[in-house]
Amino acid sequence: MTLSHIDMPQTHATKAPVKNTRTRDVLILLGLFVMMLGGLIGLAASTGWDETKEQLMKLSMGQVGLLLVLSLVNYGFRGMRWHVFATRLGLPTQYWQNQRHFIGGFAMSVTPGRVGELVRMRWLRRETGWSFERTAPLVLVDRASDLAAMAVILGVSISLSTAGIAGAVPVAILSLMAAFVVTRPSLLAGMTTRAYKMTGWLPRLMARIRKAAKSLQAFSNPTVMSLAFVLGFIGWIAEGYAFHLLLVWMGADIGFWTAAAIFTFSTLAGGLTGAPGGVGGAEAAMVALLGLQGVPLETSVPATLIIRVTTLWFAIGLGLLVFPVAETRSKKAEYALEN
Repeated sequence: MTLSHIDMPQTHATKAPVKNTRTRDVLILLGLFVMMLGGLIGLAASTGWDETKEQLMKLSMGQVGLLLVLSLVNYGFRGMRWHVFATRLGLPTQYWQNQRHFIGGFAMSVTPGRVGELVRMRWLRRETGWSFERTAPLVLVDRASDLAAMAVILGVSISLSTAGIAGAVPVAILSLMAAFVVTRPSLLAGMTTRAYKMTGWLPRLMARIRKAAKSLQAFSNPTVMSLAFVLGFIGWIAEGYAFHLLLVWMGADIGFWTAAAIFTFSTLAGGLTGAPGGVGGAEAAMVALLGLQGVPLETSVPATLIIRVTTLWFAIGLGLLVFPVAETRSKKAEYALEN
């Protein structure tokens, strides 16, 4: 059986009973947060609580608020990019509807490989009737745009920084290669077919990816991709700037470009580990790289904790607030479509 002959699931397939997994998901999130917190607390204990507490006390509520605002800049610009892609794909959705989907998906950021964010596609199916295959390109191109923007930021930061980061160039190249493949429909379809012929694994998923790849043609417009890149670049550089400000406030000014390089590299490297949300890997990389810049543990540990809470965990918190709203709205829309 060839890949092209694999039967595809019907758009209006019989629905499986919906299980209440919200409590389980929240417990998983709490568990991951406790794991991250436990690791950083262990490092803080090795340096002395007084020094760590002193560093934390240097920050005012206004400064923490500014870090959160810069994270909102990231989410806002990337949300606008999601809307641009949704419009380009032809989805009959409105701006705030797309923002609801985008922010709500953050609740699933710490699933392995962030596959939980595919919940956005479930909401789109319920509200528009579009199948997985029709909305999959939206998810693929959004992730590719993130990789491209972060790879460029990392490359620029390394070139303008006085510090070198071992492994930064390979990570940037891998990210750009992944973004290139995902945004080239014929290349992605060809690689999917070859992978299936070589392994015979996951035939239905491979067929879906192949079909979704054809729909990526909608994003081949240079103007659209340029706008998407700018929006992603502004969003991610805002969080790099937040990390720089945090280090300055804590008395560890290593320069904007070095701070941006460490933040971006740690985020990408954490994601490459496959750990949910990059938890563990990103924090370890951040503390280690700050140490190489002469930042002591009593500063690097609380700085890492704060930036991760005000970026990743702030996003998850917003997602958890929006998630039930998105679920409710999507179910109502699905009921209206069916009746």
